[in-house]
Amino acid sequence: MDIAGLQKMTLLDFPGRVACTVFTQGCNFRCPFCHNSDLLPAGGEPFMNDEQLLEFLKKRVGLLDGVCITGGEPTMQPELPDLLRKIKDLGYGVKLDTNGTNTKMLQQMVEEGLLDYVAMDIKNSAAAYPETAGMDERLLPKVEEGIAYLLSGKVDYEFRTTVVAELHTEDTIEDMGHWVQGIGNGKKAKRWFLQAFADRDSVLFAELHAPDKEEMARFALKLKPFAEFVDLRGVE
Repeated sequence: MDIAGLQKMTLLDFPGRVACTVFTQGCNFRCPFCHNSDLLPAGGEPFMNDEQLLEFLKKRVGLLDGVCITGGEPTMQPELPDLLRKIKDLGYGVKLDTNGTNTKMLQQMVEEGLLDYVAMDIKNSAAAYPETAGMDERLLPKVEEGIAYLLSGKVDYEFRTTVVAELHTEDTIEDMGHWVQGIGNGKKAKRWFLQAFADRDSVLFAELHAPDKEEMARFALKLKPFAEFVDLRGVE
């Protein structure tokens, strides 16, 4: 599998667990606010191979209890389910970060008991999705499949939206909530986090900004009717 990086310990990425974070190479989106722009192209020289990762995890049994798989888009890796089987055999919980476009693989991994938690990015309202995600609009039905599957409650999950001043408004946030609720036939999301954009040198496009604290609070209020729990991240 194309493993592009490893954060050896995190208390933030996997709720309730002391985890490491594994970064995979390649993504089918080109979000202008992406922090991991070096991970977007497929291929390249891997940071480590599966065997090296598993050796690291064997040595951390008892120190870590979770592994977060992020990207890039991890479900672009056909070998992912096989790697997760080996990680689960070591006794770790597994969290997947995904854009939701490969529901077939997601469902397979959930049904096999390979995933304990899924975080799916909801980029924006349906109308603004292609621009916000830098994607072909023909992928939108795939996104909707991923949303519908998580709303079905087969696995513990959260939705999360990175909010960018140039891409999001109160109207698009509300439209996003209506869209997701419609996909779920009126069902509320379990958890939905709004995280403020943070500028870094690795961001794909320059001149983007985070909304201020007051704007983020207003966005959260717009989202509250559509989720059982709404909270902010990255807001000081």
